Amino acid sequence: MPIETRPLFRALASPDGPTVALMFDGRPLQAPAGISVAAALLASGVSTFRTTPVSGAARAPFCMMGACFDCLVEINGVPNRQSCLTAVANGMKVRTQQGLRSFDLPEPTETKVDHVG
Repeated sequence: MPIETRPLFRALASPDGPTVALMFDGRPLQAPAGISVAAALLASGVSTFRTTPVSGAARAPFCMMGACFDCLVEINGVPNRQSCLTAVANGMKVRTQQGLRSFDLPEPTETKVDHVG
C-alpha cells in the first residue's frame, strides 16, 4: 500500500491584508506583510535555503526560532541571515546560501618579534 504524503506547511487562511513583493533566487514571490522570510519561502514551496559545506546537502528551517541556523540565506547581498528571525520587506532580494557561512576576518598584520637572548 503506497504511503500518502502531504505538504509539511500550508497557509492557514488566505491573507486579506497587505502583501509584499520579494525575490528568491530570481523568482518573484508575494508574501503577507509581517511574516518571516522563512515562513514566506516555505509557503511558496521553497525546500532548500542553504547547502552544507562538505557534502552540498540541502538544508531548510528546522526550529523556526533561531537556534539551528539551517535557515541561513543571503538577503540583499548580506550572507548568513537567519530567515526565521527576519521579517519580509517589499523589494527584498533573497538567495540560497551555498556552502560554508562566510564571515569577515581582520586583515593579517605583520608582527615583529624581538628575541631576548
